[in-house]
Amino acid sequence: MAGCPSRCRDGLVKLIQSIQRLLTGTLAKDKGEDELEMTMVSHRPEGLQQLEAQTNFSRQELQILYRGFKNECPSGVVNEDTFKHIYAQFFPHGDASTYAHYLFNAFDTTNNGSIKFEDFVMGLSTLLRGTLRDKLEWTFHLYDINRDGYINREEMTEIVRAIYDMMGKYTYPALKGDVPQQHVDAFFQVG
Repeated sequence: MAGCPSRCRDGLVKLIQSIQRLLTGTLAKDKGEDELEMTMVSHRPEGLQQLEAQTNFSRQELQILYRGFKNECPSGVVNEDTFKHIYAQFFPHGDASTYAHYLFNAFDTTNNGSIKFEDFVMGLSTLLRGTLRDKLEWTFHLYDINRDGYINREEMTEIVRAIYDMMGKYTYPALKGDVPQQHVDAFFQVG
């Protein structure tokens, strides 16, 4: 998929809003609205029971997340450019492209340049409802840019700089000089 049509981008925004509702506990819908959505969706993930067993989401939560993912982006996959575009909308005062690239790579577990619903929901389950160890392992995978099993200064600096760039003018304290490098140096200081 070379790009994603406007409908796909709008759908991914709706999906992210659904995730926000999931986080705040307002994901549940009334029965009439849920039945209406059920009639609009003709495809369901074949492995819904398997995903329910592999994730920390209920069947209803998986169905709602799937609808948001599939209804608005019928190809069933999200490429990196679309992911970056959507992610950037949540950080309008900065440049989220580098961090979104690293985040995309963490979700793209098959390294094929796209994220399927299954990849997305597995990562989301870990981040939102996984054990502390699961969350740490996922974050380590995100920060281990070259996938060598170690996080070195350069990788940490790239991630921290990407976070500062993403936050833009709203970093605190205000970004002056090489603050990201100073934070990484302090992190790696042996003492």
